[in-house]
Amino acid sequence: MAEDLNDIGEDRTLLLVDDDDAFLKRLAKAMEKRGFEVEMAGSVAAGKAIATARPPAFAVCDLRLEDGNGLDVVEVLREKRPDCRIVVLTGYGAIATAVAAVKIGATDYLSKPADATDITNALLATGAELPPPPENPMSADRVRWEHIQRVYELCDRNVSETARRLNMHRRTLQRILAKRSPR
Repeated sequence: MAEDLNDIGEDRTLLLVDDDDAFLKRLAKAMEKRGFEVEMAGSVAAGKAIATARPPAFAVCDLRLEDGNGLDVVEVLREKRPDCRIVVLTGYGAIATAVAAVKIGATDYLSKPADATDITNALLATGAELPPPPENPMSADRVRWEHIQRVYELCDRNVSETARRLNMHRRTLQRILAKRSPR
């Protein structure tokens, strides 16, 4: 993949914004091996500070961070460096947030777990060319589980309210929540 970077110019700076420290370090190491010059941020505030001080050519930003929304970092990046190629990552894939991310300037939107190859392909895809589909996409069961978890979190972990909004029986929801996530 490093040879692909030669085609896009000298600036290989990459900002990674994610509050999952272990994931952030693994991704940073993998992206450095692919020829990127990586800078890491663990919060919206740190991401905005780096985006303002040293706007990168590329960015990968988690959508939900402990101190706010990753789209705030995307907005700063667009303002400071309009040509920045930005991929938004999230563990809670939803059409509405994907549309919002792309509207404010994200180049692509990937659901976690996305690996370094998927992210690199999304960052380097140009024009109307779409990156290839992921090698290991989430299963339908996993997508359903992620959706249920997202609604559960949005309902402040209230099982009855979540069950009502998902139009399912409360006990059924409790059984689903008690199980491990599917692969």
